[in-house]
Amino acid sequence: MRTALITGGAGGLGKAAAARLAADGVKVITLDIADDADIVCNVAHADAVQAVAEEVGPIDILVNSAGVVGPTAPLWEIPLDGWRSTFEVNVHGTFHTCRTFVPGMRERGWGRIVNIASMAGKDGNPNMAPYSATKAAVIALTKSLGKELATSGVLTNVIAPAVIETPMNADTGPEALAHITSLIPMRRIGRPEEVAELIAWLTSDKVSFSTGAVYDISGGRATY
Repeated sequence: MRTALITGGAGGLGKAAAARLAADGVKVITLDIADDADIVCNVAHADAVQAVAEEVGPIDILVNSAGVVGPTAPLWEIPLDGWRSTFEVNVHGTFHTCRTFVPGMRERGWGRIVNIASMAGKDGNPNMAPYSATKAAVIALTKSLGKELATSGVLTNVIAPAVIETPMNADTGPEALAHITSLIPMRRIGRPEEVAELIAWLTSDKVSFSTGAVYDISGGRATY
């Protein structure tokens, strides 16, 4: 039985991914700041992530779904602490988990990593500069890591969803949310279960010749 660690696993895309992978017989460990996660941990802290690794032992699958929207305002009105805290979770958190768990995957010669970015990381959403910038960073990080691991048996890919019906979007300003929803040709927002299906494929043996790739799930919004 393979073991998956899912950050942000207590809600939203992470919770949907946990249910979907469990249905495939994967042992799932959820990591979140919420009390109902299997392990309560803030991925922004490298020492906390290291402690998790020592607790859970080897994992085969890593899904980085922990994320925050951050402040929504014109860039020149963004508070410094809001900018920094968005990077701490979205970028540094992804870096910490990959840095911690990749060595074990390399040693065992098999692994699957799926990072969750956003269409905002490709297009840049107005009044969401911190979020957009962090998701662009996650895309570039994944592309670099995919090349570094290309011959190791560890595949690393990134998903760029358009707006999805998750609790996180309750923190998005209504004007920003309306704008990004209006960009979807299907004229609806996505469902967590739809993203989870893509995650299930990317973390399985069914994918074997894709790494460092960006997978859009956007209802037609993606333009490149």
